[in-house]
Formats: sequence, structure tokens, C-alpha cells
Amino acid sequence: MTKFFNKLRADKMSRLTVEAYTRKSKHPVTVLLHNIRSMYNVGSVFRTADAAGIERIIITGYTATPPRKEIDKTALGAQESVEWEYYSHPKDILGVLKASGVTVCGLEIAENSRPYSDVRKEDFPLCLILGNEVDGIDSDVLQLCDHVFEIPQYGTKHSLNVSVAAGIALYEMVKIFRQQKPVQAFREISKF
Repeated sequence: MTKFFNKLRADKMSRLTVEAYTRKSKHPVTVLLHNIRSMYNVGSVFRTADAAGIERIIITGYTATPPRKEIDKTALGAQESVEWEYYSHPKDILGVLKASGVTVCGLEIAENSRPYSDVRKEDFPLCLILGNEVDGIDSDVLQLCDHVFEIPQYGTKHSLNVSVAAGIALYEMVKIFRQQKPVQAFREISKF
């Protein structure tokens, strides 16, 4: 028996308006972008953050902030739906996050890292730090992390594009969070 798949048009996808999306509960994950040089990567992370339903993005260092046409090009409007804020350095906000019970995690190839799929119930809420496309997370910022997660590399390259890595890690975190929480916790989180 052959299955038939009919591609849905945008008007048939039951997408939320920006206003409705901002009122919905989000997954307890924050992304911190530090010294991201490509505005296209910034926009891509915004788009992934919207799709994954995460709480917010924190932008630090010389990472560009919206509105910028390069961010808008890849964010496709997600810069309007995902809450974001800017701080000059991660240390300006990480202490506040930790004091409020947020686990600070870096996504980096590092000694004593854990696999990105090893997120645990007690790690939520969490903040995932993403660093520069070439240099990764600065050493002083890495020392502020409670945990470091790593995506394994099986080829000749030692890293992924930061926006690709963000997508892999964020969706894994959302999956783990949704598996560990009772169904009632998802009543306000829209179907993703």
C-alpha cells in the first residue's frame, strides 16, 4: 500500500500569531549568544528558538542585535516573537540567572564535558551559552558554567556551524524536558 502525503500550505498550518505565541508558556531554556560574528547565524538562532518554543535569547559581546536586515533575513520574523535582551558581557547576567535557580551550560568541546543528550531533569531551567564561530566560548565565560555539553564530531572537522549546533542541542533539550515532565505541564505549551 502506497502512502500519499500532501504538503500543507502555510494557511493550513494553524500557526500562532506573534501575540498568541508571546502569551504561551515556553520551555524553560534560555540561549545566550556571546560574540557571534555572523548576523545570519543570529537570525537563524532566533528562528530555531521560536520553533523550539524556548523562553528567550540573551545577546552579549559584539553579537549584533535586531533590527538588522541580515538578522531579519534568516529570522523570518522570529526576532519579533522571541523575547531577547542585551548585556555587554555574560557575567552581567549569569550571576542573576544562577541566583534565580537557572543552570548555566556551555555548548563546547571541552574537558569534562557531558554529551549534549545527557541533560537531566535537575538541569532545568537552563541557559545554554553559544560562543564565537571560530573561537567558541571564551575561557573566562566557560568557567562560569555549571556544565558543558558537547555534540560529538565523527568527521574531519572539529565543530559545527553555531546555528546548526544550536538547533541540535535545543531540540534535544526540549525533547528531554517534555519527556520528564507530567502531561499537565504542557497544557499551556502549544503543540510543537
